[in-house]
Amino acid sequence: MKRHIFQSLTTWQHKKDRKPLIIKGARQIGKTYILKELGKNQFPAYFYINFERDQTLHQLFKKDLAPARLLSDLNFYFRTTINPNQDLLIFDEIQACPNALTSLKYFHEEMPELALTCAGSLLGITLNAGSFPVGKVDFLNMYPMTFLEFLLGTGEDQLYKLLNHLTLESEIPLTAHNQLWDYFKLYLIIGGLPEIVNYYAQNKQNLNSSLLFIRQKQSELILAYYADIAKHSGKINAMHIDRVWRSVPNQLSTQHNHSARRFTFKGIIPGIDRYSRLANVIDWLETANLLVKQSITHCAQLPLSAYTKENIFKLFMFDVGLLGAMIDLSPKVILDYDYGSYKGYFAENFVAQAFLASGLTHLYSWHEGSSEIEFLKEVNGLLLPVEVKSGWVTQAKSLKVFNDKYHPPYRTIFSAKNLLIDKKNLIHYYPLYLAERFPLPEN
Repeated sequence: MKRHIFQSLTTWQHKKDRKPLIIKGARQIGKTYILKELGKNQFPAYFYINFERDQTLHQLFKKDLAPARLLSDLNFYFRTTINPNQDLLIFDEIQACPNALTSLKYFHEEMPELALTCAGSLLGITLNAGSFPVGKVDFLNMYPMTFLEFLLGTGEDQLYKLLNHLTLESEIPLTAHNQLWDYFKLYLIIGGLPEIVNYYAQNKQNLNSSLLFIRQKQSELILAYYADIAKHSGKINAMHIDRVWRSVPNQLSTQHNHSARRFTFKGIIPGIDRYSRLANVIDWLETANLLVKQSITHCAQLPLSAYTKENIFKLFMFDVGLLGAMIDLSPKVILDYDYGSYKGYFAENFVAQAFLASGLTHLYSWHEGSSEIEFLKEVNGLLLPVEVKSGWVTQAKSLKVFNDKYHPPYRTIFSAKNLLIDKKNLIHYYPLYLAERFPLPEN
């Protein structure tokens, strides 16, 4: 599967002040795969270590953490010679060996020429705070496959190239738009986990049976995530974390005006109805990249963080495909695009994923009085309001309220409609599937 993050990895590879790299992201999003692809395509040789699978390797890191000695011992382990000036070394499941995590500090200080990359459970890495090499590593965020990556990974190269080269002056042919909308609905079912996408790519000729199997596979992955939660937390904490995670899709039933509403704490865990008692659980899930948190601001001025409250926010699932599986929404219902107000939440969840994957570090929505804008995106010091509509109706009263008060350079509506740039009224209409390309360049 070709991934956009590969370019960021090659940029890291050629940095003059390169540090050991840790890829951050949820499990099952392809971190190990992409690091091996980097080794195969960009280095003369690469050497892969999995600390969870081969625990005998832990012994190598108990004696001392001198990089020269460690590399010498690893040469015997691999029965060859690792060239620190040319080769790539991959530490996978690094959280299973805290001393290996600590060793990154010394590799940076004493052997900076070695290209060293790491992946693993961010939970385990974070919980090893005492041995974490602060300031001695680079980080790179990785997310589930985006819609454009989905197109590329399923052989739709022509549609991928069309979207990847769009500008504000471009048009999307109606035939292509209809095809893209059908693939968008498929993406809402399949999501962006590479294993699931790859299964679809190999079996898409039998669509109905493939999608039913995909739901089954997604349910298995959800159980695997629950097991990971239990593994990295105490028994009581695991129960609380599990309840909060399940409650996010369940709160769809409390949606308001076809839009996701702020997260509510009441009724999740008996006897706990305040943010202060759930803050650590939500932080835990956010750190694990299993949830996406969106702050709600009551004033559209920079910095947006100054106008938010810690206990007022929205929560989204990290993968829209798993969202559908967790609420047991059948593939046929999504393909028919006939699931009522739930569509609004799915659309917002999709856009939230797309914005993060395209480089946004924090998500904001705007609420003032009865008006609400689903997303605010800062671009070059300007705040751009984004309204999300799941269907073809694009009336947006809140955008007018926002426009009259804050006078943004233009307003944007994501919907099922084709791309249209209304220069006269300063309204940009984007199809939902184009969210990761927002805002399009001028030419």
